[in-house]
Amino acid sequence: MDSPNGQAGETGGEPAPAAMKPPPAFGLGRASDRLGWWSLYFIAKVLLFWRGLVGFHLVENLVLLALLAGPLAAPRFRRYRPWVGVPAAAALLYYDSWLPSASRVLAKAGLVSGFSADYLAELAGRFVSVPVLAMLAVAAAAWFVVARLARTDVFALAATVAAPLLLASAPPPGGASPSPAPSTAATNSPAPGPDAQLEAFYRQEAPRAVPFAKPPEASPPFDIVFLHVCSLSWDDLKVTGGEQHPFLKSFDIVLRRFNSVSTYSGPSVIRILRARCGQQPQAALYSPAPERCLLLAGLEGAGFETNLVLNHDGHFDDFLKLVKAQGVAASPMPLAGIPAPQRSFDESRIHDDQAVLSRWLEARGKSPAARVAAFYNTVSLHDGNRLAADPGKASRDTYKARQAKLLDDLDAFVKKLEASGRRAVVVLVPEHGAAMRGDAMQIAGLREIPSPAITLVPVAIRVVGARRAGDPVTVDQPASYLALSQLVARLLEKPPFGPQGFRPGDYTAGLPVTDFVGESEAAIVLRQDDRFLVRQEKDAWRELPAPAMP
Repeated sequence: MDSPNGQAGETGGEPAPAAMKPPPAFGLGRASDRLGWWSLYFIAKVLLFWRGLVGFHLVENLVLLALLAGPLAAPRFRRYRPWVGVPAAAALLYYDSWLPSASRVLAKAGLVSGFSADYLAELAGRFVSVPVLAMLAVAAAAWFVVARLARTDVFALAATVAAPLLLASAPPPGGASPSPAPSTAATNSPAPGPDAQLEAFYRQEAPRAVPFAKPPEASPPFDIVFLHVCSLSWDDLKVTGGEQHPFLKSFDIVLRRFNSVSTYSGPSVIRILRARCGQQPQAALYSPAPERCLLLAGLEGAGFETNLVLNHDGHFDDFLKLVKAQGVAASPMPLAGIPAPQRSFDESRIHDDQAVLSRWLEARGKSPAARVAAFYNTVSLHDGNRLAADPGKASRDTYKARQAKLLDDLDAFVKKLEASGRRAVVVLVPEHGAAMRGDAMQIAGLREIPSPAITLVPVAIRVVGARRAGDPVTVDQPASYLALSQLVARLLEKPPFGPQGFRPGDYTAGLPVTDFVGESEAAIVLRQDDRFLVRQEKDAWRELPAPAMP
């Protein structure tokens, strides 16, 4: 018979079977919690999504949650759960992130392999955010407490299902708010969807072009110098306080809302060298351009000899090859003997800007050409650069000093140009920004998404050797390369060096307006009313969080 405490006695009958215990949970937590520690993964991801640091693909996350809580939670398969779950969870987190797609990473693997070990380590360190780590640590501590009292897999499931509702509460892209429609449209017409808006934009841009004419024969000859600067945006200048630099204050015409469109050097140099035509889609940049689009070829036709000047060797990402493909016949000016105070992220030499430009100016003084159009490209501000005198310092920590030196060097060049007595038009055109402070979707230095903080750059014109008869002008309307070409065309048609003097306002009226569309291989950003929308590859459009504006 059974003993009073319910256990079988030593005689009489079979012993009672031991109470069946549920299988242990994976990690800590209640035994009935089928997810265990995995619930923390989903809760942490929802927190990152709430902060705007990652996206969230509902179906894929629910599939992973069901797999971990279902078949892989069974006793016979539980031992395999880490081997299946960890790589699947890591892959899904990458898929949910704003990072470039795996196909894009593989396509750029050859370029990344050229980065120095120091630069790769610096980039890796930028992914570490103390506030985000603190948030996740608090979430883990809270989970540890709650897991002792309740089933955390219920919270994980509820949070995963509820996460997309955060997106649903935001205004949908297109169709909900009025658009800045043309005057011929009805005032109550709904805004087009972003795909239709983008298609209409490129359809409108396709026929636009600016012809170049030769300057009047009796007009004094002058040069045009394009300063194509890598990694300098209005937002970068805000971060460093460089907006007040004397060089930037010295210009006659400033295009305050100029959109450089692209975020990397290759497509950026193609766009400026095709500046005479309307904006092209990213995919069209690597096809031959019509002759009417080519900037330097057009200036050659207007009677200018063209010069090409770089402060680097132009090998990375076939930069020099891309330049040549845009109708630039000139060979780069030799750099032998010029100091190189920086090393690029691939350890190549970056030469001193003032020394390079001084050599060009010296050579120009010996040239018999009446008119010269010089294209200068500098990468002194590029992310990953190291100072040769202090190679242990990260490029991000030296950006402010490098920016100040570059602006000093460019200022010194213009003053030397003035002192030489030459007449010239100096055009500052940055390629793109440096993404110095990053944002919710990209770490500092990453430029896959062409946000306004990266592509709104300080474009300006300074006339050297003219008698000024008017005040400087700032153009606040949205503009891009077509407006710049129009300014150059007007300066050719009516050179500012005559006895009547130079009035900047005579050249800026009615410049072509170009709506904001930024594009890279990985993403497109467009402006709709007072917000910016982004589409990454084949994903849906979403609102760009709090873009920085000049």
